[in-house]
Amino acid sequence: MQHGFIKVAAVTPKIKVADPSYNAKEIIARMIEAAQRKAKIIVFPELCLTGYTCNDLFLQDCLLEGAKEGLSEIVQATQSIDALVWVGLPLEVSGKLYNVAAAIAHGTILALIPKSYIPTYAEFYEGRYFEKGKRNVSYISLLGSMVPLGCNILLTSDAVEGLCVGCEICEDLWTVNPPSTSHAQAGANLIVNLSASDETVGKDEYRQMLVLSASARLLAGYVYSSAAEGESSQDLVFGGHNIIAENGSILQQTKRFASETIYSDIDIFRIRAQRRKMMTYCSDGQKDYVTIPFTLAKEETVLERVFQPMPFVPSDKSKRDKRCEEILSIQAYGLKKRYEHTGCKKAVIGVSGGLDSTLALLVTVRTFDMLGLDRNGILAVTMPCFGTTKRTKNNAVVLSESLHTKLLEVDIKESVLQHFADIEQDTNTHDVTYENGQARERTQVLMDIANKENALVIGTGDMSELALGWATYNGDHMSMYGVNVGVPKTLVRHLVSYYADTCGDDTLEAVLRDVLDTPVSPELLPPKDGEIAQKTEDIVGPYELHDFFLYYMLRLGFEPSKVYRIALQAFQGIYTRDVIAKWIRIFYRRFFSQQFKRSCLPDGPKVGSVALSPRGDLRMPSDASAALWLAQLETLL
Repeated sequence: MQHGFIKVAAVTPKIKVADPSYNAKEIIARMIEAAQRKAKIIVFPELCLTGYTCNDLFLQDCLLEGAKEGLSEIVQATQSIDALVWVGLPLEVSGKLYNVAAAIAHGTILALIPKSYIPTYAEFYEGRYFEKGKRNVSYISLLGSMVPLGCNILLTSDAVEGLCVGCEICEDLWTVNPPSTSHAQAGANLIVNLSASDETVGKDEYRQMLVLSASARLLAGYVYSSAAEGESSQDLVFGGHNIIAENGSILQQTKRFASETIYSDIDIFRIRAQRRKMMTYCSDGQKDYVTIPFTLAKEETVLERVFQPMPFVPSDKSKRDKRCEEILSIQAYGLKKRYEHTGCKKAVIGVSGGLDSTLALLVTVRTFDMLGLDRNGILAVTMPCFGTTKRTKNNAVVLSESLHTKLLEVDIKESVLQHFADIEQDTNTHDVTYENGQARERTQVLMDIANKENALVIGTGDMSELALGWATYNGDHMSMYGVNVGVPKTLVRHLVSYYADTCGDDTLEAVLRDVLDTPVSPELLPPKDGEIAQKTEDIVGPYELHDFFLYYMLRLGFEPSKVYRIALQAFQGIYTRDVIAKWIRIFYRRFFSQQFKRSCLPDGPKVGSVALSPRGDLRMPSDASAALWLAQLETLL
């Protein structure tokens, strides 16, 4: 259970109505199966020991006693099971009947949690049989033991640091004030729901929305297990719609109309990190709650959870297109406000023929169109020097012409050579001075043209470059407004591709496709045989790896060993362990050492959940040590 992962299962057995003995055997069989898959939290449906659709049979002593006998069998079977098992049954207490969830572990009933809200409307008529559960906890005798009964019960285990489990039953989730809200405020970070939710047209979408919103609002994991086959179809049909969610995302769910089990790995540490970060998260402590400890063997969780290799990029095309349109709008609206404030009518952009400057130019064009400004006021400046290739220069020219912006060419070779002569830099020494001298000359040209034209210099650098410090300080690092500062490199590519797909201009689409096919490069070293000699990802590493590291380190606060672990899973078959190990070390070294560049970052719009602005999401000291992070990696690698 290292790194906070715990495997959970939502299980729907095929039952027989009013046959607790049969149902207990089915539950035990499915429980053993889930335990063999190393599930540590196993959740069965509401009233699964008897069936939800027993109706007036719930008033029969025979059924209630049969349910107790079935419960006893299950309790005995859990002696050899290393898991917290949740089973639903009807239970009489002091002459009142309750719809309860029994929490069982290692041969002991740890708690009985009654349903808080009893539906008696439409097809539901539970009020005919069941009493509303009480929040206060009392103790009852059941199967020879004293067991706590009440809604305000939480279960904790030190097998996963901070793990705290709360329970609600079916209708509880559908109410205006679900019990899970107070459970979460009292510390619960994993909610289980034993449910018997019948199927009507469109109800599955609403049910999914409720589970998703509960996990998002509570910053919690949510395991929802619902009844299916075996329930009476006299008036209703139950589809067994099981859902496992975490922080507003579905990890797994079943197809309806089947009795299935789903598994996933809830990340308790991720939930805790989110709660730490969200200062408006309200925690009232555990007053009025009884906390029950349970034990689990500490063992490694074999991850079944899928981690997408590009967390910034939706894998579904329709969602990705929607995301791209939204980001382009955020970028353009941010720039639009800056123009309205300054009163400027012109823009200056260094257009290299590469991805970042292409995106910045596209955003600026969109902004000028929104403002009703002439695109001729956008000065696309190409500044060839020692590393410029015909391909990138030609793309810059065609791009500017296709977008009907004004193209300026400023050859900076002579200026740079004069500068090298002034500082006695050998032109045959292709070191950092050789490279950065060109980058700073380009920035000077852009700034001076902007002064001359009363324009704004639009920054082109993206968030991935800022994370790695892959920008020349006071060179391409500087601008008057950086439209790409919130966009990671993996997403820049998709934004340009989306523009190519939707622009409706064959010439523009063709040049955008060629830009996408061009290797990422600052082009500061002379070409080899006319081709780009300096490829960024050969030097600093693959951007898809660095964006992955950035997301999980900064967005979720994962420690390096955890980032490395999930990277191995996400990039299995793409990168070897040694390659991932090499670049994750470089990522942490560069991220910490290059904060000084981010500390004086120009303005630019935040577009996603990760941002590096020193005025917003990342208030990090420029001289912070990376030793702790790197030391953990060294012990691991």
